[in-house]
Amino acid sequence: MVTPEIQQVKLRFGIIGNADGLNRAIDIAMQVAPTDLSVLITGESGVGKEAFPKIIHEYSRRKHSRKYIAVNCGAIPEGTIDSELFGHEKGAFTGAIGERQGYFGEANGGTIFLDEVGELPLATQARLLRVLESGEYIRVGSSKVEKTDVRIVAATNVNLMQAIAEGRFREDLFYRLNTVPITIPPLRERGGDISLLFRKFANDFAETYRMPAIQLTEDAQRLLLDYPWPGNVRQLKNVTEQISIIERNREITAEILQTYIPAPVRESRMPALVGNSSSSGKTFESEREILYQILFDLRRDVTELKRLVNSNIGQMHSASPSGGSNVPVPYYPTEEVQYPTVQRVQTIPDASVLPAPTMNRSSSRVMEDEDIQDTEEYVEESLSLNDLERETIRKALERHHGRRRNAAKDLNISERTLYRKIKDYGLD
Repeated sequence: MVTPEIQQVKLRFGIIGNADGLNRAIDIAMQVAPTDLSVLITGESGVGKEAFPKIIHEYSRRKHSRKYIAVNCGAIPEGTIDSELFGHEKGAFTGAIGERQGYFGEANGGTIFLDEVGELPLATQARLLRVLESGEYIRVGSSKVEKTDVRIVAATNVNLMQAIAEGRFREDLFYRLNTVPITIPPLRERGGDISLLFRKFANDFAETYRMPAIQLTEDAQRLLLDYPWPGNVRQLKNVTEQISIIERNREITAEILQTYIPAPVRESRMPALVGNSSSSGKTFESEREILYQILFDLRRDVTELKRLVNSNIGQMHSASPSGGSNVPVPYYPTEEVQYPTVQRVQTIPDASVLPAPTMNRSSSRVMEDEDIQDTEEYVEESLSLNDLERETIRKALERHHGRRRNAAKDLNISERTLYRKIKDYGLD
């Protein structure tokens, strides 16, 4: 049920929609606002999480301090995030030419919004936990304990329970932040809100660019509602703006709309895996599992390559002329064939006079030691997960000429993870 208070909040903060999940989230934000409890806001990227910390602050006693600071934790480099949040002393590190109070010092008496809190390094998480428990923190390069009185509201689109299981997020910090959880539903679960938002954005852009507002035909309306909108409200707004500017015809059909909303395929930038992992029911939840799969597939490829080489050599041998060749023909064993006993010769006068191969295990072992290197064993012994991961990172850095942001995007990992692995493998 939409109360007058919830409707007033929507008008004040520009929130469009009547979905039950959205109304419930606004109601919880209003109820928790008068307290000092920490709040964790979860939801997919682009659902509009940034509006709810403002609601909490404006309906709390802290609004009179006018101290509201929003911090994007994922946009701050790992090496400077402690200084940004908690401040530093003069000379604490290279470039610290003066003192810095930090966001927690600046927000004393107000509210601090930590967006993308799941991207915080573990060391910074420990500092944040101390602030939540006692309101105390220490500046970088100082030994003096500082006090702060802040209301912490955090948000993330990361599955923190999975991050805890993988050791990337502290469990005790999660429970301190998650005192009051607020979940924002994705756009695909909000039904008719999609049409309301589209009309709102269309009218806004028509006014901004001084042109007639675009309208959807019935088939375009159905397509709009059926599309899953992986980018949520942000994607819908961008699509509406593109159509408003580019299309001369103000009536948009489904064919036109389809050109602006491609299929939501999430492509992986990790090395391609042989076979279809989805068909076998496997999910790669860690980098180590992916590397294991690469090694297994590499082993299968080597075996297939040996079979192919043996087949081609056999065909060449059967088709050779009676005059023979002065070059001995190599032989690569497969897993199913034992090495035959042969005598070393410099010239093969005729393939028909060669002795028939016999399956002699002892002689085959001698031949293996002298002439043949078992490729499959070599791959398994020489390739380790760390070596493969190090080589993959090195090639990505070379491909992007040392630009770590692009290399991290190519590897489908965060910049912070890439910095840590570069340091671990000595790739500086």
